[in-house]
Amino acid sequence: MGISRKIETPTAVSSDAFFFEKDKSSSLLVLGVGNYLMGDEGVGVHLIQEMASMELPAEVDILDGGTGGFLLLSCFEAYGKIIFVDATMDGKPAGSVSLLRPKFAADFPSALSVHDVGLKDMIEAVYLMDSQPELFLITISVSGVTPMTVDLSPEVEAAIPKAIDRILELVSSIRNEITPET
Repeated sequence: MGISRKIETPTAVSSDAFFFEKDKSSSLLVLGVGNYLMGDEGVGVHLIQEMASMELPAEVDILDGGTGGFLLLSCFEAYGKIIFVDATMDGKPAGSVSLLRPKFAADFPSALSVHDVGLKDMIEAVYLMDSQPELFLITISVSGVTPMTVDLSPEVEAAIPKAIDRILELVSSIRNEITPET
């Protein structure tokens, strides 16, 4: 008796070649980060998976960054604008969606979930590069982390469509900055 496994197509590819296949200067990246196996902490990854099933504007690329840390640095070289999506334990009610414009790693929320140190270290490294992308951070507040589950709490799961709407509004705003109406 064999083990039956469903083979799924990945929702995003993380390879250096992907980021340099074409000029990304007029594109922006939506980068979901988090640990998919830690419940609400993985909401950034869940959000990217949801966006993968949507028809998105041509200038929008999406990437499941997982807990990639320094492996994601090539993204920062390729894109001029990046929208991070991550869970945060900021004391707000679970499912609250916020937009931050961090200029430095110190501007990221102090309790940026369990991969806090890796993400902040990566952002510090970005600021050592010759040029830095414009960063936006969409946070979804969580009340805790549940190890070894891929399930989201109802409040955090309900926040995903709200966060996607916020991202698409931000994309539209950024697009207007890049190509103003004539």
